[in-house]
Amino acid sequence: MKKFSVNAVAWSDILITALAPVIWGSTYIITTQFLPPDRPFTAALIRVLPAGILLLLMTRRLPQFSEWPRLLILAALNIGFFQALLFVAAYRLPGGLAAVVGALQPLLMIVLVWVFDQRKPAIAVIFAAITGVLGMAALLLGPGSVWDPVGIAAALSGTACMAVGTYLSRRWNIALPVLAFTGWQLLLGGLILLPLACVFDPPLPVLMPVNIAGYAYLCVIGALLAYVLWFRGVARLPAVAISSLGLFSPLTAVLLGWIFLGQTIRGLSLAGLLMVLFSILAVQWLSKPAAPKKKG
Repeated sequence: MKKFSVNAVAWSDILITALAPVIWGSTYIITTQFLPPDRPFTAALIRVLPAGILLLLMTRRLPQFSEWPRLLILAALNIGFFQALLFVAAYRLPGGLAAVVGALQPLLMIVLVWVFDQRKPAIAVIFAAITGVLGMAALLLGPGSVWDPVGIAAALSGTACMAVGTYLSRRWNIALPVLAFTGWQLLLGGLILLPLACVFDPPLPVLMPVNIAGYAYLCVIGALLAYVLWFRGVARLPAVAISSLGLFSPLTAVLLGWIFLGQTIRGLSLAGLLMVLFSILAVQWLSKPAAPKKKG
């Protein structure tokens, strides 16, 4: 995947990349309102596998022989394992608790960059990332949240998979254009999900037009477009900054619930929403490299 100079980071790249988690934030409302129930792995499979096939038919690019092991690891972390763990957590935990666990991803990325790249983070970046977790908790957690151990383990594992996958996507230099890089990950991740869908999910019923529309949206917009934008951003943005953008996903889910499902945002929840927005903007600003000083 082509790498870009960190000095080329611009707010336009941040905004374009942020569209991916914003799109992913619509997954909950599409799943609950448009799809047949109780088929999490099937939904994940239909979302990623056709999108991967379409991208590869468009690009017709093969990885180098030496790149296959790394590409398979990335596909498992970013797509296959992550999607499976995500849906396990979604079915066993309240959405708020799952989102709070997911908000730990920027902190995990800070640790990865600190340990493996020997880049000590600024205290302000750590503070901003912690503010995001606290804001998400204020926005989404209620007194009746159920702390299911399996769900918590799945949410933590999924968050770790996405953090490590994003970090390695930047660290490993895979010589593929972003479309092919994304397509191979979606295809291989879909093949990982295929046996899970066959074993654990019941067969699909006769699909109604609304179901077909929901699956088509998840595939074309929620996977093909969103993951292309995401991996484009992975190549251009600092690792901690791109992880912070993932907080837009639960924010979007909350706003869509408020607009279309009559859910309320007030008091502590509104304060939490503002805290999360502050966290995202602060991490982006603090992660941008300083402009080089002009000589003379």
